[in-house]
Amino acid sequence: MSRMSDSKARRPRRQFDEEFKAQAVRLVLEDGKSVGAVARDLDLTESALRQWVERSRADRTGGRTRLTTAEREELARLRRESCGRSATS
Repeated sequence: MSRMSDSKARRPRRQFDEEFKAQAVRLVLEDGKSVGAVARDLDLTESALRQWVERSRADRTGGRTRLTTAEREELARLRRESCGRSATS
């Protein structure tokens, strides 16, 4: 039996450009709207929007709250390099 009921099937994964994400985040951080309200208005999942908001806060605070975008990219690059080395060792 599936974990999700038939009436609550997963929708296909969508991709959003950076400008769309920035505008959605702006509605939360600058206009003071709730994550839930913005997610409903833009037909997004709350979890996706919440993640975008958290990443934006990290970038705005220079990483005091979480990893910044640059730090996440650097970590991903280092992990790729590390995995490539261990596979050839």
